[in-house]
Amino acid sequence: MYSMLRPALFRLQPETAHHLTLKSLNTFYRMGMSRLIAQPIPDDPRTVMGLSFPNPVGLAAGLDKNGECIDGLASLGFGFIEIGTITPLPQPGNPKPRLFRLPEAQAIINRMGFNNEGVDALIRNVAHADYKGILGINIGKNATTPIEHASDDYLSCLRSVYPHASYVTVNISSPNTKNLRKLQDEDALDDLLMQLKNEQRNLEDKHGKHVPIALKIAPDMEDEQIAQIAGLLMKHEMDGVIATNTTLSRVGVEHLLHGSEAGGLSGAPVREKSTALIRKLASHLQGALPIIGAGGILSGADAAEKIEAGASLIQIYSGLIYRGPGLISECAKAIRGMQTL
Repeated sequence: MYSMLRPALFRLQPETAHHLTLKSLNTFYRMGMSRLIAQPIPDDPRTVMGLSFPNPVGLAAGLDKNGECIDGLASLGFGFIEIGTITPLPQPGNPKPRLFRLPEAQAIINRMGFNNEGVDALIRNVAHADYKGILGINIGKNATTPIEHASDDYLSCLRSVYPHASYVTVNISSPNTKNLRKLQDEDALDDLLMQLKNEQRNLEDKHGKHVPIALKIAPDMEDEQIAQIAGLLMKHEMDGVIATNTTLSRVGVEHLLHGSEAGGLSGAPVREKSTALIRKLASHLQGALPIIGAGGILSGADAAEKIEAGASLIQIYSGLIYRGPGLISECAKAIRGMQTL
């Protein structure tokens, strides 16, 4: 069905198609018609970060920033859903146009800029959802918050979403918020992780439950920085790491229409870079904490590659745009029974 709908969607502006798709998924769910677009997903339970996942194929953050389509997306068969990135206060994000398709490369460039309705709106949407599965909530900082006060925003969001999340992802790797990636520098990250871990302990006591925290990192790092981040993740006993976010590289797409647009590049061109980072990160971590693999997964073989490199779970987003819901089933079948090396 998606193969028939995609040409019409691709004739629309990307952001228009995005919102139309989410509304349509919600409508299909409410009418009990999700089976028309979803495909059977094999059971493949995994325990990661102390959570029980029915299958290891998840939705990456960014598609449903405000948690408005949790039920519709979950009905497609994902083993887990991640919503956000959310910020303490609502913000419009960067000026439009800010989302670009590169069909020849099966890629997307975005410079959305954490556009969202704020953490309170997201919590209301979560409360109204029927979904009872694994829900990750991805948190960030407001664009107007100085980078030296970024931890205030992360801690504020963590406190707000903690009772409602299965796990929380700390996004310090978007290229579309000024200076955000500076938080990946050793001293800044050491301080941020210390504060997050301390607050997690306080919230665990307050709410009587442990909600894991994962860090989402960029693919554009040298070996030394990968080793530093791995060391800090272990030092602060973080629960997980998501590798990776979008890339600033334009290798292989610079000649294409929109290939030189500012923003983060996702889809097929980031696959090798993301997988290489996962492999190096896994070598440093030696199983101390799990890796969730993301970046350039457009086939079952791509998903298997991420698991072989050291990921315990995988997430898709851009691949869903190009391949449709059938990609979920294809990935789940390809990695069924595979275990992290």
